[in-house]
Amino acid sequence: MNRPVKILTIEDDPNITDLIGMYVEKMGFEPFHAADGSEGLEMYYDLSPDCIILDLMLPEIDGWEVCRMIRLDDPHIPILMLTGKGESYDIVKGLEMGADDYIVKPFDPNELSARVKAALRRSGHAVQQKEQLKFSNLMMNMSEFRILVDDQEVLMAPRETELLYYFASHPNQVLSRQQLLDNVWGYEFDGDPRTIDVHIKRIRDKLHHHGARWSVKTIRGVGYRFEEKPYDEN
Repeated sequence: MNRPVKILTIEDDPNITDLIGMYVEKMGFEPFHAADGSEGLEMYYDLSPDCIILDLMLPEIDGWEVCRMIRLDDPHIPILMLTGKGESYDIVKGLEMGADDYIVKPFDPNELSARVKAALRRSGHAVQQKEQLKFSNLMMNMSEFRILVDDQEVLMAPRETELLYYFASHPNQVLSRQQLLDNVWGYEFDGDPRTIDVHIKRIRDKLHHHGARWSVKTIRGVGYRFEEKPYDEN
């Protein structure tokens, strides 16, 4: 079995690390976090990560020195520099130290995700995600973007498909509306949060119509849970 892809973020701003961690999980990878340069180097040696997202302005040891020391140990691991500085000198210095890419804060998380995947591909790392999930008579194939019940296709809108797949990636877990909006619609979503209810109703109706034995249950006052329906509801 292939081990999970490990992404180490070395960043002292907890809001940024939480955001990056959320998108790393959304990509299907395993996030790790260090809050300063010294801790970051220790975690690098302990974890052997597949990619590093590295802030330049760090406590203890700055990002340039962290990058230099990692490069002495491994000349191939992808390193993405992350900083609030956008001056050309900092960009050049970071790249000369061995960074593969450079992203200036504030950044678009979707762009960061794309750059992480591109860096992994360039390093020869196979970017693998679990694209097929099966629950009783319900099958989700994300490589083909199809939902099947008893081998019959269930026609869903792209957002409905993404939402159902996210539920199915977290079976029997209660997920809040905000978790779903952040991970399916994106952190920058600023529309009506009740849009989630509309999509879930459509998903339920379509799964019920096709006789799926799993569905999305409302946990009043908390959120939603993807679970197997009781026998008397099938």
